[in-house]
Amino acid sequence: MPKLKTHKGAQKRFKKTATGRYKRGCSHQRHILTSKSPKRKRQLDMGRMVSKSDTKRVAEMLPYA
Repeated sequence: MPKLKTHKGAQKRFKKTATGRYKRGCSHQRHILTSKSPKRKRQLDMGRMVSKSDTKRVAEMLPYA
């Protein structure tokens, strides 16, 4: 079997947790922040978990995570 290559874009965006799930960041937090409420900006600052339907796709891109 040849070595599997890690998807570098996915490597920068996702981290594997100790329980085997994947963390991700939130979108809509880079610019035009003046029109967003403080509560919305604060909630976007916290990461989220990758949805169950996308977990397999992320796992295939990160074979050694």
